Amino acid sequence: MKNPAIKIQKTEILSDNWYVLNKVTFDFQKKDNSWITQKREVYDRGNGAAILLYNAEQKTVILTRQFRLPTYLNGNASGMSIEVCAGLLDQDQPEQCIIRETEEETGYRLSNVTKIMESYMSPGAVTEILYLFTGAYNASMKVSEGGGVAHEEENIEVLEMPFDQAYAMIATGEIKDAKTIMLLQYAKIHQLV
Repeated sequence: MKNPAIKIQKTEILSDNWYVLNKVTFDFQKKDNSWITQKREVYDRGNGAAILLYNAEQKTVILTRQFRLPTYLNGNASGMSIEVCAGLLDQDQPEQCIIRETEEETGYRLSNVTKIMESYMSPGAVTEILYLFTGAYNASMKVSEGGGVAHEEENIEVLEMPFDQAYAMIATGEIKDAKTIMLLQYAKIHQLV
């Protein structure tokens, strides 16, 4: 059900080069019942999914490292980011997407994943909902080197490390990616590893 206190007046496309950047003009009813008109820019890149791969027996996790231009432009000197495996849904359901992305990025073929939550990652400016998963892995599931799909030019490095080392990287600032922090904290709280 749509919120009756919001009336979209106009949506203008500012850019649709990579994803879609809209300027939305809307009326918003305040708590005192008066109405105000506001304008906001909203970035729509579609929804995504992310997964923490963990091995409870070995007490390890699989993460990725790749170049992220926005982090480089905002103070990350190398531009490299350590993250959980993730990708956009495109036309897939979240579970299908993350199983596909896991194999493409990490080389592990999963048959079972567990959805743990969904989250708006930057609700003030981005429409994306991110579906967060966990999945157990072991060496027998490794079917390729991973690294991403060649035509997407992802250049992903696959990292396997002890969970405690990965978790400590939050405090040292080596991991600054929100989805990765959320999934590592989930694993810690729920003692997955």
